[in-house]
Amino acid sequence: MGIINDNKYSHRIVTKTAKLSGLDGSVLKNTEVVVQQTRHKFLFGCAQFDAIPYVNNEFKGEEKERAEQRFDKFIDLFNYATLPFYWAFYESVKGQPMIKETKKAAEWLVSNGLLLKGHTLCWHTITAPWLLDMTNEEILMAQMKRINRDVSEFEGLIDIWDAINEVVIMPVFDKYDNGITRICKELGRIKLVSKVFSEAKKANPSATLLINDFNTSESYAILLEGLIEAGVPIDAIGIQSHMHQGYWGVEKTLEVLERFSRFNLPLHFTENTLVSGQLIPPEIEDLNDYQVKEWPSTVAGEDRQAREVISHYKTLLANPKVESITWWDFADGAWLGAPSGFITVDNRVKPAYDELHKLIKGEWWLKPTKYMTNENGEITISGFFGDYEVSCQGKRIGFTFDSSNDTVKLKI
Repeated sequence: MGIINDNKYSHRIVTKTAKLSGLDGSVLKNTEVVVQQTRHKFLFGCAQFDAIPYVNNEFKGEEKERAEQRFDKFIDLFNYATLPFYWAFYESVKGQPMIKETKKAAEWLVSNGLLLKGHTLCWHTITAPWLLDMTNEEILMAQMKRINRDVSEFEGLIDIWDAINEVVIMPVFDKYDNGITRICKELGRIKLVSKVFSEAKKANPSATLLINDFNTSESYAILLEGLIEAGVPIDAIGIQSHMHQGYWGVEKTLEVLERFSRFNLPLHFTENTLVSGQLIPPEIEDLNDYQVKEWPSTVAGEDRQAREVISHYKTLLANPKVESITWWDFADGAWLGAPSGFITVDNRVKPAYDELHKLIKGEWWLKPTKYMTNENGEITISGFFGDYEVSCQGKRIGFTFDSSNDTVKLKI
């Protein structure tokens, strides 16, 4: 593929002149070169919780082999991964966080070309049970200490964080008692969010911090208005789209995009799910209440999932505010036991994976393409924002495509 021409994604595509010369400054005129893309700027991501047990040798035998096969497919498709920092698991015993194990997994993922996000620094669900033994003042202090410790500890490895999760419901959450709801109820949403972001920015001033929520109604938008007015340094708005009860459809997706685009902040679709089996009945309000013994993937469901995945990704990519899409999860049987993955429990690749791969690494990707430089050593290249590589006469050099209009000057 050479020149990419798609008006729907024109905000993500650039056409540039690249001028090539030798290391001695001589113009490489009338010379054949090969250009190929090596990375998207857009973040095509997925939750990746298995990296921690895999890298720390907790998988054995067939389980390890299955994990290796999955990672091959994962790394071939995605450039972005979300690692878990659920406080209840990450620091089940006070003062004994899983820093070493998580950092080992993070380093391995980065070495395989993945940008990382941590999920999440503050959440009322799956939070440390030992907080309940503390006063509200002590809980808040422990929460701030936790944020500072983990954001500082992982700086350079993880510089993107879901700073706080599901704040709309946080102070009125009544499924069970927990320390975070207690302090949110006392402080109020805006004050708690402000403290969380302030502490995270103090620990890593260059970090990208998200607020993240499954509530896509005006309630979330009103909260965001209050936070922005209060000066909370939100870097991106996280939007969950768990569609276990059926695909939103283009119309609803566009409504959500319009609602949150008005804040003029980047939008990250942080948790995207479409199942390839039976849908959760519409009368179920809390998806966690849907409990079934088996939830199989079906042939018809996989065909439906593939169509809906492609529609969802194309709709989101067409909006200039959207910077990332993270799938949840890669393999079936994770959250809720749902058939929501791109591969089945026995590692069979579903149509959704293949169809998405055709887009990310096909239609939206510049494969190795031959060009001939002109008398001035120039070639014209069109491609999606991201990283590229040019090779000539056995030599290679990388360069980046961004929104600037500058000529790319390459010495090779």
